Amino acid sequence: MAAYDLEEQDKLAELKAWWARFGTLITLIVVIAAVAFAGWNGWKWWQSKQAAEASALYFAISEGVSKGEPAKVKDASAQLMDRYARTAYAPRGLLLAAKAAFDDGKLDDARSRLEWVVANAKEDEVRALARLRLASVLLDLKKPEEALAALDGKRPAAFEALFLDARGDVFLVQGKYADAKAAFEAALAKLDPRGSHRTLTQLKLDYASGAAK
Repeated sequence: MAAYDLEEQDKLAELKAWWARFGTLITLIVVIAAVAFAGWNGWKWWQSKQAAEASALYFAISEGVSKGEPAKVKDASAQLMDRYARTAYAPRGLLLAAKAAFDDGKLDDARSRLEWVVANAKEDEVRALARLRLASVLLDLKKPEEALAALDGKRPAAFEALFLDARGDVFLVQGKYADAKAAFEAALAKLDPRGSHRTLTQLKLDYASGAAK
């Protein structure tokens, strides 16, 4: 029994020595882990809250567009840009707001909203869609060079044909029929053979080909 007590005391002494050496470090690690876990949960909660509030504004824009309430669209758009720019709802909401402005003939408003999407959207596909629409708006504003600039640069492969087709539209407006013809031919080579867009592109190619002679 005494031997057992001595052995137990030795182990206790070893444990005390080990804790004296490493206890502070272990405590620090545990505290850091706890803080990190709490911070991660807090971040996830904050992100969820941001997404929920941004989605409400997105649907406010959608409702404002469908009901013809431009003030509602403008207010919700401003909030999305100012407070929820990092959410996925912000660029999508601004795309809706830009279309509403375009349909109302407010080209400058449409342009500013689309430029915001191009500058702030995180998804390549969303930025590409905004660039296509921006080029169309700039063309209506009689700014073909700026429209071409909006179409320059890298874009997802799925959008390549649409960008080529849009470049052809700009060249047509500029009277550069040979360039338009080349752009439409390149677009047709990439468009889905069964897609409805081919018919319109072919018509534009026929026109450009005739005008280029």
